[in-house]
Amino acid sequence: MAVSGSASAEIDAPPGAVWAVVEDVATWAQWQDTLGTVRALDQDPTGRVSRCKVEIDAKVTLIRIELAVSYEAPRRVSWQREGGDLKAMDGAWTLEDLGDGRTRVTYELTVDPGGVIGIFLNAEREAKLREALVDVRPDELKARVEGAAELTAS
Repeated sequence: MAVSGSASAEIDAPPGAVWAVVEDVATWAQWQDTLGTVRALDQDPTGRVSRCKVEIDAKVTLIRIELAVSYEAPRRVSWQREGGDLKAMDGAWTLEDLGDGRTRVTYELTVDPGGVIGIFLNAEREAKLREALVDVRPDELKARVEGAAELTAS
């Protein structure tokens, strides 16, 4: 059984400010609650993370996964599992310019844990995982971007 979903939020910041946070994969663990660490393995020609090792705090266990990251600047960052503890994982951040210095962000994630974890997933656990891994992400990004904007304005 896979955990899959998307969630969106509107951020009081222009797309460039949101993009600066989203494309900085190495700092994702600073503002995404369930990420324990993100360690860059490779970089693209512009210096952005193209492959990384991620540790996800799944409360009952620590999940380690290797991701390939791709960029469609300044609109989309996506990633896909290349190895690690999960059978499959892919996701993306998509940005939409709303005008007037506002941006809509959409976070998408699909995770197939496979193995023993997958066997124990039922509808209730899947809903809780979707809440912890998907539903909260846009608000975490919103807090990071708008908090940084407040610090800059001060």
